[in-house]
Amino acid sequence: MKLLVKQRIAIGVCFFLTGVCFSSWASRIPNIKDLFAFNEAQLGNLLMVMPITAVVGLPFSGWLVSKYNTRGPLFISFFIYSLSLLGIGMASELWILILSLTGFSFSLRLINIAMNTQAVTLQKKFTKKINGAFHGFWSLGGIFGLLFSTLMIKYNVDIKLHLACIALFTIIAISIAYPYLLKNDRPKTGNKLIFGKPDPFVMYLGLIVFFAAVCEGGIYDWNGVYFKEVVKVELFTAGYLSFMICMTLSRFFSDLVIDKIGIEKTFVLSSLLIVFGIGITILFPFFWPALVGFCITGLGVSTLFPMTFSLSGESKKYSPGMIISIVSTYSIVGMLIGPPLIGYVAYIFDLRKSFIIFIICGIMFIPISKLFFRLPK
Repeated sequence: MKLLVKQRIAIGVCFFLTGVCFSSWASRIPNIKDLFAFNEAQLGNLLMVMPITAVVGLPFSGWLVSKYNTRGPLFISFFIYSLSLLGIGMASELWILILSLTGFSFSLRLINIAMNTQAVTLQKKFTKKINGAFHGFWSLGGIFGLLFSTLMIKYNVDIKLHLACIALFTIIAISIAYPYLLKNDRPKTGNKLIFGKPDPFVMYLGLIVFFAAVCEGGIYDWNGVYFKEVVKVELFTAGYLSFMICMTLSRFFSDLVIDKIGIEKTFVLSSLLIVFGIGITILFPFFWPALVGFCITGLGVSTLFPMTFSLSGESKKYSPGMIISIVSTYSIVGMLIGPPLIGYVAYIFDLRKSFIIFIICGIMFIPISKLFFRLPK
């Protein structure tokens, strides 16, 4: 097997494992809500821990990508990520849960920067687009984690044993993939953060991932709660599963769609799908319509992060690792604002009305992407 193929598989494994762990955590949010007797606002406060931690970690992650290759930090971050997930499952007191979520979020930020840097760097060695498929592996991992979570919930397996199994699986898998990750991928230029007037190239891409993070992160965190409390189904992971399946299928085919209609039109298509899908979910809060609505939304959300990170690699000002670190900060702010905002609006009004926020975010991709593509090349 050629080295490039092995490297592509190893990076794909990183995306896959990240999705497995994150969906395992997200699928258990309703259980954690019940275990600690949180209301919607209190759950919103808890969910703020992750993005706040990630924002605080910005200086460290920026320094890391400028000083080192990504392979070592990626490997260490996966160990912290796994152990933090284990801590979430074991938490019996609030402070332990908060501490575990802090480690989970901090390591996730480093993982996202490192593996996306590896993906963008490897993309330059291929003539065809491959970045969408990497994000497809993230979603595929999410489906795997969600299916496993659904089985655990169905058979009343304790959250401690469930997340312990996922943590062990992740540590073993990343240890196998590590030798094939890219080496010496630290660029010699573009590693310094430049302060001053906002760069429109960075700002527009950042705004796209900001609204994408509000949509994707908010749906991850509140999908299960929506199906449990609004749609009122016992197997509350069904909506999350349909969302993940459609997002995964779309990501594996997104590179072909972009080649066919162009990346600019794909942003518009994604926007319309999100608005239509969430609209169905809000207007018809019943099992099958809500399921279809989340499927359509998954198709719309799927392309946003792959397209944005792919465009980031075209920056003439920053190295891939540095611009991904900067752009990722916008997404973290989106996750900081999105899920808690849904919780607060749901507490004041109700959960159905709070989902209008996703429609507003979905509309924003059209004007922002048009402004980006009008920039001088």
